[in-house]
Order: sequence, then structure tokens, then C-alpha cells
Amino acid sequence: MAVLSRAARPVSYFPVSPVMLFPEALGDFSVYLWQGGDFVLYTRSGQKFTLRHRQSLHSNGVNEVYVRSSEKAQYEQYIERNLGSILLDESLPIKLRSRVFYEASAVVMQDVFDNRLPTALRARHFERIAEIVKSSIKFLASDNTLSTVAPFISHDYKTYTHCMHVFIYSVAVFQTYGMSDTEIFECALGALLHDVGKAKIPRRILNKRGALTMSERAVIKEHPVHGVSMCAHLPMTQNTINCILFHHEKLDGTGYPAGLKGDNLPLPVRIISMADVYDALTTERPYAEAIPPYEALTLMRHDMRQALDMVVFKRFVAVLSGADMI
Repeated sequence: MAVLSRAARPVSYFPVSPVMLFPEALGDFSVYLWQGGDFVLYTRSGQKFTLRHRQSLHSNGVNEVYVRSSEKAQYEQYIERNLGSILLDESLPIKLRSRVFYEASAVVMQDVFDNRLPTALRARHFERIAEIVKSSIKFLASDNTLSTVAPFISHDYKTYTHCMHVFIYSVAVFQTYGMSDTEIFECALGALLHDVGKAKIPRRILNKRGALTMSERAVIKEHPVHGVSMCAHLPMTQNTINCILFHHEKLDGTGYPAGLKGDNLPLPVRIISMADVYDALTTERPYAEAIPPYEALTLMRHDMRQALDMVVFKRFVAVLSGADMI
């Protein structure tokens, strides 16, 4: 194997799988091999990674290549651009595709919340989120996908990972109803963005340990309205807006912000609300410890049966059971 050149001085690198480098796809990062106790340049930034490159790695038994940490952002953008192809490539192990889906989604959602959006969700962020939804819906609909994604679901609560979990659970349930592809996309987009309004809630309140005061609860309850106002300039349908605005409404009318009741709550909103409650209960929040899935479902069934749709609840439990997540 030809060595192009050696890294000039020791720098930080992170490993990636060679199968994540796609023939004829242009990457704005260099790829290195570990040889003879040193990192060796294999392909340069801006150089196409060809089929010959991949075959050479395979024939030489190379299972790991490296990218400079300083080029991690470029590598993540490359994965985003090629995510649809990755997820639908059945020649790649489903566990690998599940990890790529989760990690790529996490990068996008973390970027949204870490940027502390001022008054509006930026168009570039929205485009990235919409692309994640488009790329992953078919993948999440595949048999056994939920069970392979499950090990990556963190039980340490963060707003951006919570949004991803609600999206994953909701899409799995959407697929069991007779929803059109368009409706699933619109509602899945709403599920992924359901808590975007929390970007406008002070972190001292979001991350507070212990019980919130009445005034702090009032501030938290503003996040669905904030979310819709932040997205007002974006090309969203009413389905997406409903999912963001009404995900804290309850069947008995005790929810917020509008106190909607019964049949006034659209089915996709009921599904997202179910996923929202379940993930909140099963993750470690600043003010409460996580509880096991079975205990969470028992609590939802007995203590929240007036607030949640029990027909949707049974469907939700069936989906989790089918993925061996209970």
C-alpha cells in the first residue's frame, strides 16, 4: 500500500469505520492509517475516496481509519450529506447504521440547542433537521430497527437527546397507523422539534435540581408557544405546528397551553405526548431519577389514564414489546 506522506507532528485523531467512507463521495477531511507507530495520510481533504481505496483497505485487513479531531466538524457534515445512503445500504450491518443514525441526529440536535437560538430557528438548522427526518423514516420503519437503536438511547436527560428519543418512539408508532408518508414526515418533524422552544428557557430553570417554584413552572409552560413562534417563518404544515404547540395537552383538558380536551387532540399529538411522558420518566432528569420502563408504563396506565389516550397507550406498549425494550 503506498504511503502518501506522514503527519508532520503528533495531533489528536479519532477512529472511524472504513465502511463510513463512500466511493466517489468528496470529503473535506483527510483520512489516516495507523502504521508503524505513526499516523499515515491515506487520502487528502478534497480527494474522492474511491472504490479502489476501500478495496485496498479491505484486502489489507484494515478495520479502522482515522480523522484529525480538528476536522471532526467536516466529517460530521459528510456523514449528514450521505446519511440517507448509509441508512438504506443493507450491505452495512444494521447495528452500525443504527449508531450512525443516532450519532448524526445527536450532532444536529445538539447544535440547535447549544447555539441558544435567539428568536427564530435558523433556516439552515431547519433544513438539517428536515433532512434527518427524511433520511431516517424508512430506516426506522424496518424490522428490528427500534431494538438496534435502543442501546444508544441515553438515560441521562438532555433536551436534544430527549427530542430524538420522542422522535424515534413516535415514528415507530406512526408506522402502525394508516398514516400517509407525507403525514408521517410532517408529524415526525414536529416530534423532533417538539421541545425547540426550550432554547428560550433560561438554563438555570431547565437544569434546576429539585422542585420548581410556581413562577418557574409558568416559565417552563411557555416553551410550546415559544417553539411555534421560533418556527413561524419556516415552511411548516399545520400537522407539524400542532405537534409542537399541543404536545403537553391532555385528554382530560388539564394540559397546556390551550387546555384542549378529548377529540380536539389530533392522533399524532396523542402519540407524541405518550412518547414524551415515557422518555421523561425513563431518563435521569435534574429533578427526578429515572425509573425502569415497566414501572414507567405502570405509572402511566394507572395514574395518567385520564390524561393519556389508553388506546394509543396499548399500541405504544406493543411497539416497545416488539422491540424487546420492556
